[in-house]
Amino acid sequence: MSKMKFNEFKISEKVQRAIADLGYEYATEIQVKAMPNILDGKDVIGQSQTGSGKTASFGIPILEKIDPDDKKLQSIVLCPTRELALQVAGEIRKFAKYTEGIKTCAVYGGSSMENQIKELKRGAQIVVGTPGRIMDHMRRRTIKLENVNIVVLDEADEMLSMGFEEDMESILKDANPDRQTLLFSATMPKAILSIAKKYQKEPIHIKISTTETTTPKIEQVYYELKEKMKIDTLIRVIEIHNPNSCVVFCNTKRKVDDVIERLKQNGYSAEALHGDVVQVQRDRIMKAFKQGKFQILVATDVAARGIDVNDLEIVINFDIPQEKEHYLHRIGRTGRAGKTGKAFTMVVGKEKIKLKEIEKFAKTKIKAEKLPTVGQVCEVRKKKIKKQILDVIKTNKYIEESIIEELESEGVESQDIAKALLTMKMEGTTADTIQTLNSDIVQDKNGMVEVFINLGKMDQIKAKDIIGSIAGNTGISGEEIGKINLLEKYSFAEIPKEYIEDVMVGMKNKQIKGKSVSLEIANKKENKKRKN
Repeated sequence: MSKMKFNEFKISEKVQRAIADLGYEYATEIQVKAMPNILDGKDVIGQSQTGSGKTASFGIPILEKIDPDDKKLQSIVLCPTRELALQVAGEIRKFAKYTEGIKTCAVYGGSSMENQIKELKRGAQIVVGTPGRIMDHMRRRTIKLENVNIVVLDEADEMLSMGFEEDMESILKDANPDRQTLLFSATMPKAILSIAKKYQKEPIHIKISTTETTTPKIEQVYYELKEKMKIDTLIRVIEIHNPNSCVVFCNTKRKVDDVIERLKQNGYSAEALHGDVVQVQRDRIMKAFKQGKFQILVATDVAARGIDVNDLEIVINFDIPQEKEHYLHRIGRTGRAGKTGKAFTMVVGKEKIKLKEIEKFAKTKIKAEKLPTVGQVCEVRKKKIKKQILDVIKTNKYIEESIIEELESEGVESQDIAKALLTMKMEGTTADTIQTLNSDIVQDKNGMVEVFINLGKMDQIKAKDIIGSIAGNTGISGEEIGKINLLEKYSFAEIPKEYIEDVMVGMKNKQIKGKSVSLEIANKKENKKRKN
């Protein structure tokens, strides 16, 4: 598509000045294809992704069609969430910077109805809002649609999935029948096309391809794993990368709550965002997240729509998106403003097929990576503790020195005190477990470590049961497990050294065929056991 400058459109000089102030010179593809048709008064169905510039596609033509001398409501934009309504209203105000007499008002649930009524009574030609709150105002007659000449459904598919179909239809039925109707959506389910057929007049269909929708500044990787390993993998990714801000996407409200519970159990500062979170609480959570008051936001796609967070370092798809388009929405929240970002996706079983479809759809490559190991987590934690120690030494601000002085007076060496404090710091952590393991590990010439297992033939256990359990609870595949020596009362398994920590930690407190299993490094026990 050839580039087109904004000064080539039939728009006023004042709006062009505002666009220039925002630093925009060339229009995006959706703007080039949609704006001329909307300016000509045609109904439009626009299919494009978040971040493609569609707000300007309808926002700028709306401003061109507003009569600033008429204080009645002339244009209405429906959005699925409060966040998106505020975002759209804010952008329209920016485009109207030099246009006098035009007022834009945002209305949404969870905010004072009285304040919104006061603002509407002062006169607003453009209202941007959520369907439920707009219906509330319609019932109170504080919003009247008889003079509306443009109705926009923004993110129509999300409004549909949030249960706003009835409200959307009621608003369209009550609006001025001679109006212009614009529908923008990332996907086009049958219900959306049905609404378009019912309420639009010979609409122009515009579909924007996803070419170059993703950015090379986002590093995209995926992990192939078992469902039960997701939480451990999530924690390892967060531990290793230690982001200041991270969004974790789940497909359901229940999954969001489960993930939040596990993260908090592990000491992380995390908050949930889904459809059951009331608006006041949602505002508080988003404000705190943007201010860096907590590290991890766990959200569903619908709840996160319209959220704009600066400096988001990592996006994690705990669940692979149900819709291909949602993948782009999710990862596009990082790697903004010229910065780099990372996107991690967890893939279970046949979801690999869906991942390939996403790659094809998004015209991108998602790189496979091995699961982060316990050993990697351990090294990161050690470096973190080392840095904390050095930071304290640099500041020379020691809180409690008297205990050290007392111990030294009792003949305890400073080096021994430091070792004891570090042991206390590491105790109970993964690093502590690995330190113990490393003292026992002896590998053979092929790099395999023999592991003792407390179950054998008398427990009705077979080699395939051991392989299946280890593969199902850790990052190692069945093919990578070595020889299984199945004896009457116990067994031995060969594990590649690089996976030994993961196997020992992953199999802790697990069962094989309903029987509790315990593993130990075999080199200290095997001679004794095999003699019995």
